Amino acid sequence: MLQTHAADAAVRNRQPHGHDETGHEFLAFTMGEEEYGLDILKVQEIRGYEAVTRIANAPEFFKGVMNLRGVIVPIVDMRIKFNLGTPTYDEFTIVIVLSLGGKTVGMVVDSVSDVTTLTAQQIRPAPDMGGVFDSDYLIGLGTLDERMLILVDIDKLMSSAEIGILGTLPT
Repeated sequence: MLQTHAADAAVRNRQPHGHDETGHEFLAFTMGEEEYGLDILKVQEIRGYEAVTRIANAPEFFKGVMNLRGVIVPIVDMRIKFNLGTPTYDEFTIVIVLSLGGKTVGMVVDSVSDVTTLTAQQIRPAPDMGGVFDSDYLIGLGTLDERMLILVDIDKLMSSAEIGILGTLPT
């Protein structure tokens, strides 16, 4: 998988504290037409999509579970959760395996592009949407040249009432 090699190397070679003097590292990934970012320290590994075992009566966005070296990992398709059209599952579909609050969760996305370092000056607060949707899981918007990353607090998103896959995480 060509698009994951750079991100895989970045995950393997990350600094112990995940950031340097100039900023914080985010794994950039795409869903639909938008580019998102999440804290690189939450990423355990990046894998190609493989068949999962479905769980009866689960919400549509919960694809099922997979066995990852003896650990049963729930898989959430964020493309379905965010209503980004009908997802396809092919050799380019990516699963970002996350380590959150001692739990392992897989998140299906369209692609992974790179690891981006953003300084505090490059991160703008998320706009107030006036209750149109729950934006508690947004850290803000990261700007880098012509790129804009929607920065996601993945802990809050996965433990939100909407998804609830992690239950309540300790703060």
